[in-house]
Amino acid sequence: MNKEQLIKFCRKQKTACLGSVNEQGYPVIRALFAPRVIDGNLMYFSTNTSSNKVKQFSENHKACVYFYKRGKFKFQGASIVGEMQVCEDQETKNLIWRFGDRLFYKKGVTDPDYCVLKFTCISAEYYCDFKIQNIEF
Repeated sequence: MNKEQLIKFCRKQKTACLGSVNEQGYPVIRALFAPRVIDGNLMYFSTNTSSNKVKQFSENHKACVYFYKRGKFKFQGASIVGEMQVCEDQETKNLIWRFGDRLFYKKGVTDPDYCVLKFTCISAEYYCDFKIQNIEF
């Protein structure tokens, strides 16, 4: 698997697991919708400004995103480490906004509780068929 194949794998998944570090230094994992945009080594996620993860990433930029596909006889997983940036600028918010987001953000794309998490991938560990492969971004 190379970087381009890994990105293609990530794009096919509907869910991502996101890891942050809390105030006590412990890892926190949560599931969220897959990134709206994947552009090279950048992934963009939609979230609430008021969420705990935004506070955690504001204090500690280290992050991990995990994607997996569980088949009947095959399991694939990709653990990607990198840095997370909280983006509240209008240009970035416009980049990934979708019409249906109004269900979550009543004031639309300018809602102060809507922000974007911009993840910069550094490296990945891909698992498939009892083998692990390291991929640099």
